[in-house]
Amino acid sequence: MAAPRVPRPAVLRHRLHVQELDRAPGSVHDLADVAVLDAGVQDTGPDGALWALALRGLDVRAGAWPDGLALAWTVRGAPHAYRREDLPDVERALRPWSSQDAAQRVFDASRPLRAAGIDPRDALATAARTMHAVVRVPTVKGDVSTAMTARLPEPYLRWCRPCATTHMYEQTFRLAALHAGLELTPGTSPPVLRPVPGWPDDAVGRTDAPAPGGRHDLVRTAVRLLGPTTPRLVAAFLDAPVRDVTARWPDDVADVDVDGEPRQVLAADVDALGEATTPARPAVVRLLGPFDLYLQARDRDLLVPDAARRSALWPTLGRPGAVLRDGEVVGTWRPRARGRRLALELDPWEPWDAATRAAVDAEHERLAAFRGVAPA
Repeated sequence: MAAPRVPRPAVLRHRLHVQELDRAPGSVHDLADVAVLDAGVQDTGPDGALWALALRGLDVRAGAWPDGLALAWTVRGAPHAYRREDLPDVERALRPWSSQDAAQRVFDASRPLRAAGIDPRDALATAARTMHAVVRVPTVKGDVSTAMTARLPEPYLRWCRPCATTHMYEQTFRLAALHAGLELTPGTSPPVLRPVPGWPDDAVGRTDAPAPGGRHDLVRTAVRLLGPTTPRLVAAFLDAPVRDVTARWPDDVADVDVDGEPRQVLAADVDALGEATTPARPAVVRLLGPFDLYLQARDRDLLVPDAARRSALWPTLGRPGAVLRDGEVVGTWRPRARGRRLALELDPWEPWDAATRAAVDAEHERLAAFRGVAPA
């Protein structure tokens, strides 16, 4: 039987729904009820993870980090927020799946390691054990780096021209931190690392990856939150080898056809995907942050078919936020702070009707309230 065809707008509405962007503001009070925390919420940009969580209905404000929320360097070496109670499971899920996977995660650090006969998995384990010994109290990143450089041999180190000094390769440093039982202190710049309370010593530097599946499995959460998708797209999202992603692909998936391309979605989500063919009324409008999970999917040509608009939304430096309406990106936005007032610089990609403009105004007020200022 042929795979059911799913139109592009339905894919976008489905992602909007499974990522819970259609929830009412302030309607969620329990971190356990926020699905994207299973995958981690990237904390990059002025509003970061807390705004992404607010967009999904969680009652949070800028700078007021909930006690049950923890921050760690994880996927792609970026800081991500998780439920604090989940950190041990997240660490296990993040262990490299193969030598090639570890090499791809640490990027240019893999070449000198392999030249010295060091498996990149073993390098991450060594870096984690060393970092665990170094950081016994909250410590600023630069001091941790100095101590690590003094303790690690040459294959772990590089000359950094901007810093005019020798230190660890950045990705190895970042990715080793959670395996060392370390988290980031929210709101610190430069970052401050600190021990995760109660972290078991026997978990430090472990490289035995868990079996596929589970709540925090990187592949499964990507299929659930960014589907319908393919192993190639998930591998690009995770910076992982396609072969390893394919080996960990969920068994409980269903085939669909998205604009002539075969993709898969979790079987449990097939009905919801079918229901997404009907537009929501009124349309859900959100001001997504530049690194929101919705914008992290690697099928950017599906998210934004026009090449010029893709370039505007994902420039090399200085990404704007996205104005989302019914799953469709219909423009970009940038915050413009003016004292205790917040203005927005808007770039509509098409004429907005009165309902869209009113919804954007409401989201502007919501963002200002989140920041504790007034809209300008």
